[in-house]
Amino acid sequence: MAFDPFAEDPPARRGGHEIGQDLSLLSIDEIDERVGMLEREIARLKDARSGKQRSLDAASAFFNLGSA
Repeated sequence: MAFDPFAEDPPARRGGHEIGQDLSLLSIDEIDERVGMLEREIARLKDARSGKQRSLDAASAFFNLGSA
């Protein structure tokens, strides 16, 4: 599909959020939506980290790692 310079529709926005992107064109609702999305992603990352830390702690205890 070729680019139509006379098209009435604005270009579609990409989904998601890019760190450092220009936020000046976003509405308050769009900013709130992104904040919520990023807060959910932070919670997901923290959960994944906790799970990995528990696995590491269990392995360390089993193999007595960290004790001389």
